[in-house]
Amino acid sequence: MTVLVLFYLTLSVVDSSFPRRTPELIDWESLSVITAFIMASKGLELSGVFSKLAPRLIKSANHSERRLMLLFILTISLSSTVIMNDTTILIFVPLVVATSEMAGVNVARAVTLSAIAANVGSALTPIGNPQNIIIWHGYGIGFLEFIRSMFPFVILWLLVLFVFVLSVRNRELSIERVPPVALRKTLLVVSLVSLVVDVALAETGKPFLALLLTGLAFLVLGREVLLSFDWALVLVFALIFADFNELAFLLKGVGLTFPTGGAGLFLVSVGLSQFLSNVPATVLLSAGRPDWLPLALGVNLGGSGIVVGSLANLIALRIARVGIRDFHRHSVPYFLTALLLSLLVLFV
Repeated sequence: MTVLVLFYLTLSVVDSSFPRRTPELIDWESLSVITAFIMASKGLELSGVFSKLAPRLIKSANHSERRLMLLFILTISLSSTVIMNDTTILIFVPLVVATSEMAGVNVARAVTLSAIAANVGSALTPIGNPQNIIIWHGYGIGFLEFIRSMFPFVILWLLVLFVFVLSVRNRELSIERVPPVALRKTLLVVSLVSLVVDVALAETGKPFLALLLTGLAFLVLGREVLLSFDWALVLVFALIFADFNELAFLLKGVGLTFPTGGAGLFLVSVGLSQFLSNVPATVLLSAGRPDWLPLALGVNLGGSGIVVGSLANLIALRIARVGIRDFHRHSVPYFLTALLLSLLVLFV
């Protein structure tokens, strides 16, 4: 957040009208949808449903390192289609680390592949990550239309990830029993209903109502969600909207524009994600109203390269205490392979 605040102050010096115009630069509707989905995701996390599922998957691995990694990848990628990739990382990475250390598995590789799985799985749906919410709501794309368009590429990226997992030497593991986790059924139901209602209201152009109803539901039936909610994260997204919409305005004023479609837009969105992170890159590029699919593909794939490409990567490293070099040792080969195959599918 410090970087975003300093960037805001710098832009205010460059353009003295920026502070006055800040409210109109923030996409309040998308911000409302993002906040509502983060609340619902937090509710699912606190309900214990994913923590309860994880031990069953560990048991199903049958003492096989390769099978354990495949189960983690499948669980994390599927979970991130419903809850945001950041939340998925918060839920599963501690378990991945603990299990890897217990079983003698390479922790850096397990965490990196798990972060990639969260980024790839979240790319499938409009609610999987903040950049998808921004694109979905900003362009008025149908929920199923978004999924249909992203599906072939997400499958491709998952297949590449599976190949990387299958390259893991298949050792026999000895894993201790994981303690049982209590399931909070009321909170689970409230969170799932909120998620469905949020999708329906966002689809019908009522994002503020989605936020209001979600907030009220947790205020009455799950107050701990609101108490543990990271409200600073909402401010981060507001600053991203303001800063990068202003940057797009300034760049347009000096005649600098970005590609509006095709391979150019795809590569620029991938590249900018490596330096700005994929959410700021989405805000910056979407200001020019380019074709949505190359933009969505680029910023989503861009999250699986350099560590700063996605907030989920930074969260994973912070939790697991994995070094950046170790992370890139596994993420960069995956990213380059997926990028090359995506270009072949898209433009050949």
